[in-house]
Amino acid sequence: MESRASPRPGGLSYCVAFSQLLGLTVVAVTGAWLGLYRGGIAWESALQFNVHPLCMVIGLVFLQGDALLVYRVFRNEAKRTTKILHGLLHGFAFIIALVGLVAVFAYHRKKGYADLYSLHSWCGILAFVLYVVQWLVGFSFFLFPGASFSLRSRYRPLHIFFGASIFLLSVGTALLGLKEALLFKLGTKYSTFEPEGVLANVLGLLLAGFALVVLYILTRTEWKRPPQAEEQALSMDFKTLTEGDSPSSQ
Repeated sequence: MESRASPRPGGLSYCVAFSQLLGLTVVAVTGAWLGLYRGGIAWESALQFNVHPLCMVIGLVFLQGDALLVYRVFRNEAKRTTKILHGLLHGFAFIIALVGLVAVFAYHRKKGYADLYSLHSWCGILAFVLYVVQWLVGFSFFLFPGASFSLRSRYRPLHIFFGASIFLLSVGTALLGLKEALLFKLGTKYSTFEPEGVLANVLGLLLAGFALVVLYILTRTEWKRPPQAEEQALSMDFKTLTEGDSPSSQ
C-alpha cells in the first residue's frame, strides 16, 4: 500500500521562513558588527579573534538550529534521506565551530591571555563537548547500521531533549560572549548608548528571537513529521514485542 504525502500544516511554512530570515540576519549583523567596530576578520593577525564569534554564530547557532528543523521541513521525504541531511548539517556546524575554537585558543596563545576562566568560556566548552557527544551518539544510533529499532525508540526522546537543550545553551553562551566582548572594549561607555553597544544589543535580541522561533516550531505537536508506512509497521511490531499486543487489537 502506498503512503500518501501529508499536507503541510498551516502556519509552518511561514514560521520556518521567518526563522530563516532571523537566522540569516543574525549572521549578517554579526559580520557587520565585526566589520564596523572590530576591524573585520583575518587568520594571521590581531583580527584572528574575530573568527571565533563569526564561526560560533554560523555553526552552533544558525546551522544547529536549521539541523533541528529538518524533520519539520522535510515531512514526506524518505526517512533515511532526512536523517543524512540532519547529520550533515550537524557535521558542518561542528567543523565551523571547531575552526572558531581553534581561532580563539591560537589568539590567546599569541597574546599570552589566560584560557577558560570566564563563565562564557566554561559554557562554551560544555556546549561544544555535549554537541560532539550528541552527534557521535546520534550517528551511532540512527545512521550507523546495527542499532535495533527498540534501542532507537528508547533513545529518541533523550536525543530530542539534548538536541534542543544544547541549542539553547549555545545561544545563551553566544549572548554571554557578546556581553563580555562589549564590557572589555567599552567599559563604562557601554551605558552611554555607544553605537557599537546598540548594534550588539540588537544582535542579542535577534539571537534570542531566532532561538525562540526554532523552539516554537519544535514544540508544536501538530507540526511533527508524520510517521511513514514502514515506520508505523516497525512501531507496531515493537509494541507487540514489548507489550504483548497484537496488531489486530490496535
